[in-house]
Parts: sequence; structure tokens; C-alpha cells
Amino acid sequence: QGSNLRTLYQLSSIVVVASSSGGVLLPVLESYCMHLNELSSSCRTKRHYGNIMYDRRVVRGNTYAKHIIPTTAQPDPSEIRRQQANRRRAIARKQAREQFRPNTPEALEGRKHTDVQTELYLEELSNIIATTDIECQTDPFLDRPATPLFIPAKSGKDVETQIEEGELFDFDVEVQPVLEVLVGKTIEQSLLEVMEEEELACLKAQQRAFEELRNNELAEVQRLQEMERRHNEEKERRIAQQREVLRKEKEIAEKIAARAYTQQYLAGLLPAVFTSLRSHGYFYNPVEKDIETNFFPWLMNEVNNRVERRYTAREILDTMIYDVTQKRLERFNEEETQPEKSDS
Repeated sequence: QGSNLRTLYQLSSIVVVASSSGGVLLPVLESYCMHLNELSSSCRTKRHYGNIMYDRRVVRGNTYAKHIIPTTAQPDPSEIRRQQANRRRAIARKQAREQFRPNTPEALEGRKHTDVQTELYLEELSNIIATTDIECQTDPFLDRPATPLFIPAKSGKDVETQIEEGELFDFDVEVQPVLEVLVGKTIEQSLLEVMEEEELACLKAQQRAFEELRNNELAEVQRLQEMERRHNEEKERRIAQQREVLRKEKEIAEKIAARAYTQQYLAGLLPAVFTSLRSHGYFYNPVEKDIETNFFPWLMNEVNNRVERRYTAREILDTMIYDVTQKRLERFNEEETQPEKSDS
């Protein structure tokens, strides 16, 4: 559209120059007039005016932020619903905060609430602003006259000349090569732009064909990958099932072998165990065990007590006999010493 507008402006300027030159090359440009009208009508129909300050395509603020340009001018219904839901939630939160906000209880009957200052220093509160009227008189001044225009002083000498018609150049003759160059360049530029548009259209068609082919190939590759994945999953599942079967068979064989070995081992183990327990005294006669554990210790304690008492009695008796013998011996010695003293 920009190239068409540029071509339109160039052609219109050429047409104006050609018309002012006396009708030169007007037959050549007649075919372009219809094209100019079509371009102007298409531009008028396709042009949408708007304020650029509210155009969302103009990036403002941080250039690092991502701006998404909407494909259509109509707002997204989902975005509108989301904004309405957010607005309703905000209103509900505000109402909940106002509802749960602690308020001052109502005044009792015959009383009313009054605003009271709680500052350290009280000040008078009043809605009337203190104003003061002051007047002053200034000295009269005369009005300043208008500033005269600045006219620089004239310098140099005035020189004039007379140029007759046709002395400098002939416009019709001189403008023809310029106009031919302009028209040729314009036509060449237009042809180049048309060729460029056709080439871009061919490139876009090739790109669309390539994208379709690539999408088909990608779909086929995805299908093959999915098939390969399913085959691998089936293979892994079958291998896992076979490993589980082999593990269970091995476990069953080990259990059978262990049971057979246990039966064979326990066949001679039970008699040996009973014999060993019996030899170590785990299987015993309760009467004999009671005599050995209860009666014999009690009997030995009683015998030891009796023997100790007898031994103690014998020691006491020996001590008494020894004391009596010593006393008799001393008395006998005293009796023998007394006759000797009397004889002397």
C-alpha cells in the first residue's frame, strides 16, 4: 500500500507537470490516469483514521516489555469475562473488608458521639479562614510608547536588468527531457515494484507449499515415532512379563529345594535335639527336680545351722571348762601356799 501511494504521488506530480507544459506526453499518461483513480479510490476505502496516541501498535514505556498486537480490533470475549470476574472479586473483597472492619458502636440513648482532640496541645478548630484586607496606592505612570520597527540601513547599489521572453530558456523544450526522465524512472520504479510484488507472491506460494510439505512430513515422522514408541513400550512390557515369570519360576524352584532340604535336615534333627535337651536337663522329672532345687538346699541349710549351733555350744562348753579348770588350779595353788606359810 505504501509503494502504491508513492507511485500515485509521483504519477500525479508528473501529470500536473505534463498538463502545465502544454499537453506534452498526455496521450502516454492517459492509461495511467485510470490506474491513479483506482489507486486513490482503493486508498480512500482502505484508509482508517485514528488517534496515534491511543493506537496499541505504538510501543510506549519500557522497550523490553512484550507488547502483543491484537489481530482484530474487537476485544477478546475471554479477556472481557476475565476483567469482569476480577472486578467482581475486587468488589466482593472490598465489601468483605468493610463488613469485618471494626466500627464504633452506636451511642447510647440520650448520648451522641463527638470528635475530641487527643493531642498534647489543643488548638481551636474552625471552618472560617482568617482573612485581612490590605490596600495600597501606587504612583501613576505614563503608558510606554510602542517600539518602532527595526529597519536596517540600506547598503550597496541597486542594479537592474531586463530579460525578454525567450532569452533564458524555452520551458516546453527544456522540460521535455526532464519529464521523460521522470516518467521513465517512475515507470521503471513501478515495473520494479510490480515485479517485486510478483516475486514476493511467488516466494510466499513456495513457502506455503514448503510449509505444507514440511507439516505433512512432520505429521508422518510423529506417526512413525509414536508407532516406534508403542512398539518399544510393548517390547519392554513383554520383556518385563517374561522376567517376572522367570523370577517366579526361580522363586518356586528355590522354595521347593529349600523345603526338601528342610525336611531332610529336620528328619535327623528332631531326635538329636530331644537327646541334647534331655542330656542338658531340659526334660526332667518334676519330683526329682523339686527335691534337687527345693528340698536339698533347705536340708543343707538346716544341717549347716545345726552343725554351727553344735560347734558354738562346744566352744562355749570348752570355754567354761577352761575357766573352771583355771579357777580350781588357782585355788589349789593358794591352798598349797597357805600350809607352807603356817609351818614356817
